[in-house]
Amino acid sequence: MGFARTCSVALVGVEGVVVEVQADLEPGVAAFTLVGLPDKSLTESRDRVRAAVVNSDAEWPQKKLTVGLSPASVPKGGSGFDLAVAAAVLGAAERVDPRAIADLVLIGELGLDGRVRPVRGVLPAVLAAAEAGYRQVVVPEQTAGEAALVPGVSVLGVRTLRQLIAVLADEPVPEEEPDEAGRPDAMLAGLLVPGAGVGTGLSHDPADAPDLADVAGQRAARVALEVAAAGGHHLLLSGPPGAGKTMLAERLPSILPPLTRQEALEVTAVHSVAGILPPGEPLVRRPPYCAPHHSATMQSLVGGGNGLPRPGAVSLAHRGVLFLDEAPEFSGKALDALRQPLEAGHVVVARSAGVVRLPARFLMVLAANPCPCGRHTLHGAGCECPASVIRRYQARLSGPLLDRVDLRVEVEPVSRADLLGQGGRGESTETVAARVLDARARAAARLDGTPWNVNCEVPGHELRTRWQVAPGALAPAERDIERGLLTARGLDRVLRVAWTLADLAGRDRPGPDDVHLALELRTGIARGVPMTVGEAL
Repeated sequence: MGFARTCSVALVGVEGVVVEVQADLEPGVAAFTLVGLPDKSLTESRDRVRAAVVNSDAEWPQKKLTVGLSPASVPKGGSGFDLAVAAAVLGAAERVDPRAIADLVLIGELGLDGRVRPVRGVLPAVLAAAEAGYRQVVVPEQTAGEAALVPGVSVLGVRTLRQLIAVLADEPVPEEEPDEAGRPDAMLAGLLVPGAGVGTGLSHDPADAPDLADVAGQRAARVALEVAAAGGHHLLLSGPPGAGKTMLAERLPSILPPLTRQEALEVTAVHSVAGILPPGEPLVRRPPYCAPHHSATMQSLVGGGNGLPRPGAVSLAHRGVLFLDEAPEFSGKALDALRQPLEAGHVVVARSAGVVRLPARFLMVLAANPCPCGRHTLHGAGCECPASVIRRYQARLSGPLLDRVDLRVEVEPVSRADLLGQGGRGESTETVAARVLDARARAAARLDGTPWNVNCEVPGHELRTRWQVAPGALAPAERDIERGLLTARGLDRVLRVAWTLADLAGRDRPGPDDVHLALELRTGIARGVPMTVGEAL
């Protein structure tokens, strides 16, 4: 009788659970039994592992073989357990020393010829292994760079099972023939979800990103964009078609600061699980940008799918920008499903296979036309939409959802002078990004030692008691509350925006002008304050 054990990782959403893979050999009729709540793809690993072992010049044990995955109560799926199952079987058959694999974490799919194929979710799997105290992992060669992002873990990348056997048995490692030059690596197909598209949810490279100076006019919208980037505030751009709403939203990721190391790991883990991490770029360093079509379902926005839920658009936009163009055209249920992640910074999706918690702290940008034809606010443009149709169209953005939007800006049609460049070009992305970075640094210094990093995360109670504005500055906000123009949540969000405006201006705390401008950005009611960062601040 032979027994061996090793480890792998089961992913539940973007969180991993270390699974012990045990193999037991007993005398009897040759059979292979796999237990431990495996799904269909994992059950099929019996045939893949048997063929891979035989084709790797190793002898398959002709005994009763039982492979158990523990803990048995955790659902396990995917082909990433193949490598661990093969190692456990070889350890039980004494082809390799069982002690050599006892403390290893092995992740990878096996081809019938013994090649080790890459799988999705390597980064969160290795993170889970490191948190559990494991320090040695074996992964496919193509994902070794992704696994190496986790500090304190020794990573071995293998191309074939034959190489792994040689390393474990302390034998000469065979040289594997590389793929033919010029041909795409078919092994990378396992990293991408069909239909997802490479780069979905990822922003432009800074060198190729569109410049904010390309936007003609739109002074108020540019101010709102800068404030949104500096404080992480959600933004609504409302205006006729062709005014530049989409152009502004597409340039928002380029003025956001680069991701910190921890944020980059979080974003990379989500994209790795979703199967849209670009090969050869193991770490996502820029804030992601996700712009789903208005026909997107609620499941595609917040997460879902058969079995355990997969990350949706809100998770793909984690630490970045979620742009909903033609927002009123989205399903009402899909839009209302955004309310919980907007407040909590994560989304909890419950399905019959289990409950998954996915990260979803994003900056939301909504773009909306004033009416179905888009010409309602234009003078002499011939809008023929009835008043009742306009009201129903605008009511598709519910009050509870809009109450969570800090900035609301009317995007006016571009004038001829601005369009032809007679009014001068606006500031470039580089200039605005530098101010945003300085404002973020001031906020981070103020919030040092707290669980918050940017102004949009600070609770209203803390802003009203711990960090107070200048005396008398809140008088206009208090009047708006009495008149019903501002809710309690709205007051908290006005305070957050005021602090962001103060950070952009380099002031120690918000003054009356900051609160006035924050109220104007919140309610859309003019307060007599210039809508320009340079003049107002």
